[in-house]
Amino acid sequence: MKVMVIYASVEGQTGKIARFVATEVKNLGHDAVLADADEPTGIAYAGVDAVILAAPVHERRHPRRFEAVIEADKRHLKKRKTLMLSVSLNAAFPEGLEEAQDYLTELKMRTEFEPDQELLVAGAVRSDRYDYFSMQIVRHVVLRDRPFDPAEDGHEYTDWKAVSSAISRFLGQKQR
Repeated sequence: MKVMVIYASVEGQTGKIARFVATEVKNLGHDAVLADADEPTGIAYAGVDAVILAAPVHERRHPRRFEAVIEADKRHLKKRKTLMLSVSLNAAFPEGLEEAQDYLTELKMRTEFEPDQELLVAGAVRSDRYDYFSMQIVRHVVLRDRPFDPAEDGHEYTDWKAVSSAISRFLGQKQR
C-alpha cells in the first residue's frame, strides 16, 4: 500500500510527527511519501491508496495553506482512506480535549471534508520560538499555569505510542 503523509508545520513539532508517521508506515511494510502543504505542487495522488493529514493548531485554527490543500484536493482525498492528525497543546490535557476537538470540527466545516479517522495529538512547547506575548498565552491560557520552565528549549507532550497505535489501526495492522 502506498501512503501519502501531507503535513503542515509551524514550529517543527508537526513536521517531526509527520516524519515519525512516515517511518511507522514503512515499518509496517508500506510505502510512505511525505508531502509538505507549503509545496502543494509536489502533491501527486497517482498510485496513492491512503492519505494521512497532519497539521498543528495555532491561534485556534489549522494553517490556512493546509486547509487550502484539503479544499483543492477534496475529490482526490474522498477516493482514498484518510486519517487526520490534529496537533495542539490542548490535546495534551483532559480539560483541553473538547477545545482541541472543536478546532478539528471547525476545519472539517470550513473544508467540507470528513476524514475516515481522526486523532487529536498533543503538541509541544517551543519556548525559543515564542515572543513574550505568545509565551504568556501558552503559559496562562493553554498550559493553564501548569508548572513549566520557559528557560528550557521546549517540552514535548506528544504521545508517540498513541500515534503509532493510530497508524497501525488506520492501516489495519495488529498493534505492536
